[in-house]
Amino acid sequence: MTQALSVLDKKLGGLNPRTAIVLGSGLGSLSGELRDPVRVSYADLEGFPHSGVSGHAAEVVAGHMGETPVIMLSGRAHYYEKGDASAMRLPLETLHGLGVQKLILTNAAGSLRKEMPPGSVMRISDHINYAGANPLIGEPGDRRFVGLTNAYDVEMADQMDAAAREVGIDLFSGVYMWFSGPSFETPAEIKMAGMMGADAVGMSTVPEVILARFLGLRVAAASVVTNFAAGMSGDEISHEETKQMAPLGGERLASILRHMLSG
Repeated sequence: MTQALSVLDKKLGGLNPRTAIVLGSGLGSLSGELRDPVRVSYADLEGFPHSGVSGHAAEVVAGHMGETPVIMLSGRAHYYEKGDASAMRLPLETLHGLGVQKLILTNAAGSLRKEMPPGSVMRISDHINYAGANPLIGEPGDRRFVGLTNAYDVEMADQMDAAAREVGIDLFSGVYMWFSGPSFETPAEIKMAGMMGADAVGMSTVPEVILARFLGLRVAAASVVTNFAAGMSGDEISHEETKQMAPLGGERLASILRHMLSG
């Protein structure tokens, strides 16, 4: 048992969450809604990343959402910080060690669809690993050959869609393309992404999906749209814009997740 798993196991006491959420930009406040929360800083968990991205916290929060025990990772490490696609491996392995079976991933993304403006929410139906990196490079044995035909769990997707309908929020569905970052995409790259079938672009999540499937976790994912992708509006894109716009779609996604998990 790793130090991180041991610490969290003791802190959680009798709480046995089977669902985990990785909170992306705009979703940080969701952890404050948990009943009787247990909070543990990443700094107290050996091997957990210390995200260097403004707007991202760095703590594990566990508690109940409605009647459902949930554990949340408030903050993630990104590939572009150190060039390590497996940066989130230990946190996800720790969740798996705690008995988590379902993982919900969230992120901020740029939209390639005119009808999906900033403030929208898109459930990720599939992804394109344009960055080309993989968190399982160097993993020995045949387990590394992870099938991704069903990377995104159909039952969890249906539950997310149903929750969105019940709370009256339009939930788009589409393909997420992972760029390495940290620079934003060029208009030419966005044109290419659209031709390849992408509906949104971003700099995270895909390595976590691969790791989660490697560990046998069921996965659902959603993007909060913070901007139109490069070349679509004529405006330059910035991280400041991402931080400003994320709470708009973040509250919509939070409402969906709240309803999805509180039943």
